[in-house]
Amino acid sequence: MKIGNTHTVGEIAAFLGCTVVGNPDQLVTGINEIHRVEPGDLVFVDHPKYYDKALNSAATTILIDAEVQCPEGKSLIVSQSPFDDYNRLTKKFHPYRPQMTMTGENCIIADSAHLSPNCFIGQDVEIGENVIIHPGAYIGDGTIIEENVIIGPNVVIGHYAFYYKRKPTGYDRMHSCGYVHIEKNVEIGALCTIDAGVSAITRIGEGTKIDNHVHIGHDTVIGKDCLLAAGVGLAGCVNVGERVTLWGQVGCASDITIGDQAIVLAQSGIAKSLEGGKTYFGSPCTEVKQAYREMAALRRLPGMLDQMK
Repeated sequence: MKIGNTHTVGEIAAFLGCTVVGNPDQLVTGINEIHRVEPGDLVFVDHPKYYDKALNSAATTILIDAEVQCPEGKSLIVSQSPFDDYNRLTKKFHPYRPQMTMTGENCIIADSAHLSPNCFIGQDVEIGENVIIHPGAYIGDGTIIEENVIIGPNVVIGHYAFYYKRKPTGYDRMHSCGYVHIEKNVEIGALCTIDAGVSAITRIGEGTKIDNHVHIGHDTVIGKDCLLAAGVGLAGCVNVGERVTLWGQVGCASDITIGDQAIVLAQSGIAKSLEGGKTYFGSPCTEVKQAYREMAALRRLPGMLDQMK
């Protein structure tokens, strides 16, 4: 989430009641979670295990719960509760805005777009030429839908990211301030859910086709001309290349990269990044020839055990 170039580290720290290590006049131009940070961004970290990752990331301001050595060119904001203070910042710069109408404010909707009855359109939404949105769809704040997109019945685009911190009192949700960008010629089947980015963009690439009952987690980026069959579930911050095929009920863990033209067969589980141009199967999935060899060996195991008696 970009917040402009008028906010300094010192001003942010003063708002939070925190101290600064480094240059208090350094500008904070955005707020982002660790997987999508860019130069000028503020990121939070609250566990020593991830200190190095945050300190060495592209972010130039780190909201942290310990006074550590500050890398050159960066600044630290020392907080007793970085997660809570991060949420305070996102709520300050991107507050929840109640909406009592079916179409929100500041929307740009092409005259050629067709919105069926009972579609809810949030605020600051852009809908391009020849878009078709079927009944019951929910289009959340800030969503961008390019031309010739088809969105099936009861699809939910841009709902909250599934991102929680466990505390003794329960689970606290990170306030979502990102959005969804759907590029041209995408088709989305019925009853799909595409979460907004926590603080960046969930993106569906040009020409991608998505079957019914597919879930795409926050900040996931899907490339051009992909196919996602029914029941596919992608966690947050997944990077899917171009012309990737995921067949029915494939599940994918977070922070995974799937290379261009990879094919993952039905009911497979993706637990680590996959090279492009190969076919995979199993849970956790491996290259299909290896997976089939392992299955064949497993079928022979009972006979082998009988021979050993």
